[in-house]
Amino acid sequence: MRQQLPIPLFSTDQTLLSDALQWAHEGIKYAGSKQKLLAPIFEAVKDIPCDSVLDLFSGTTRVSRLFAGIGSSVASNDLAEWSECFATAYLLNDREASAYQPLIDHLNSLTPIDGWFTQNYGGIDYEGSAVQQNGKKALWQRHNTMKLDAVREEIDRLSLTPLERSIALTSLIYALDRVENTIGHYVSYLKRWSPRSYNQMTLQVPNLRISNRENFVFREDAETLLDHFRASGKHFDLAYLDPPYGSNNEKMPPSRVRYASYYHIWKTVILNDRPEIFGAAHRREDSRDKISASPFEEYRRDEEGSSLALKALHRVVKKTPAEHLLLSYSNGGRATYAELVDVLADSGELITAIQMNYKKNVMANMTWTNQWIPPEDIPNVEYLFLIRK
Repeated sequence: MRQQLPIPLFSTDQTLLSDALQWAHEGIKYAGSKQKLLAPIFEAVKDIPCDSVLDLFSGTTRVSRLFAGIGSSVASNDLAEWSECFATAYLLNDREASAYQPLIDHLNSLTPIDGWFTQNYGGIDYEGSAVQQNGKKALWQRHNTMKLDAVREEIDRLSLTPLERSIALTSLIYALDRVENTIGHYVSYLKRWSPRSYNQMTLQVPNLRISNRENFVFREDAETLLDHFRASGKHFDLAYLDPPYGSNNEKMPPSRVRYASYYHIWKTVILNDRPEIFGAAHRREDSRDKISASPFEEYRRDEEGSSLALKALHRVVKKTPAEHLLLSYSNGGRATYAELVDVLADSGELITAIQMNYKKNVMANMTWTNQWIPPEDIPNVEYLFLIRK
């Protein structure tokens, strides 16, 4: 039975919660998305104070928005440029959403141009096949990449504030996500055009709200940021940790589990830096495995046989300056359930452990070789662990 804990510092009014869940729903297709786990996440922490919350690996920022929506002051962090962009747009906004409509209308009105994105990611319809002019599979149809080229150039040309820029880029990424030609990631593209790829890319103002609390947005290495917090005496009521999992399948190619690889295109849209690209998917050069590797996705072990990914998680849990810590993890990740319990027990008292059968993302059903097809009798399970540090 769950222990009786202090009354939370935010309201648990069901209308407020429902509204926060709806606000957190908007976002891109994402392999690590917590969209379907938002309610269980709230359920796990509803009895503890959450006035200040750290979302250390914020990704699409859905969990950051959930807590901001129920009244918490949120610090959102992620190494990805696109995550920082989303967090800035949602958590730091100071105007009504309608104030940005003229900017979005202007971007939608631009004349398409044939630019860098079209040359590298735009394809033609050849009897239903999705191909670029060089014969490789394409990410978007040319009419949408030409619009992308025009919009992305205009965003750089306009004198936008950092907030306006983030909102424009968030709108652009969402619009592109609605017309892409993939199964949800950007390591490979479909051979034939998806029905949505024929649609006209149209930007919309994101579902923005005026922030009524002071929120913070960071783009830092997790351990570096935690060291900074500890040195400055910063402390949180709750820290939510959803680190990249990697895969527990040793035969899985590393490039198939790197989030920097999965979503390389969004970094390019944010930076508009025309990077060196490689491979059939035209990935960024800096998304190669040896460059973009995360310690939490690490598949190797040290000389003593200990998992490097588990050791990285252990360090972060130890360093996190919070009264309570909620860890989200999957049974498909590097660490086992027993190992996770041991790591958490070393840093505090385990209050709640929730195990949920979770419908597999379509990516989990994919196979690149016949050597590592996941056994059908092992369900996809999501874990939530709550500890008092």
